[in-house]
Amino acid sequence: MNREEKNTVIEQLIDNLKEYKFVYVTDSSNLSANSNNDLRKLLHKNGVKMQVIKNTFVHKALERGEIEWGELKDTLVGTTALLFASNPKAPAVAIKEFRKKSDRPLLKGAYIDSDVFIGDDQLGTLVDLKSKEELVGEIIGLLKSPATNVISGLKSSSNTIAGLLKSLAEREN
Repeated sequence: MNREEKNTVIEQLIDNLKEYKFVYVTDSSNLSANSNNDLRKLLHKNGVKMQVIKNTFVHKALERGEIEWGELKDTLVGTTALLFASNPKAPAVAIKEFRKKSDRPLLKGAYIDSDVFIGDDQLGTLVDLKSKEELVGEIIGLLKSPATNVISGLKSSSNTIAGLLKSLAEREN
């Protein structure tokens, strides 16, 4: 690979690092070609883009793109595959599913909206992450619940409310 080709790879990597807010650093070494293809298919099905890349290219892309990864840079040793996603937990879910039949890929770390997760033991935490849409849905549900209870209470006891209001009016007189 000549210098121009290397620069092209680095520039494409910078674009991916800036485009995707969620990047996982994994080790998929020791996977057979068939297993690697199966992993790629599963990732693609989950909306995750995989790129096996040299660590020096990642370091250069981070430097040139002025992207701060903190401690995650220290995980760039050995074989590295980057997983790019638009959903923070999609790569973790895919890795967990794939690992039902294999011990790889190992999670070296993840960059999630400027938060850094280091180590394979973080996979469970990443699987349990809630997306922005899920959190908004839960908040709306929590806010909607009291109003729904009041309305259903009013509907179910319309006679009781009329009696209650009449009693309150009589008490004031």
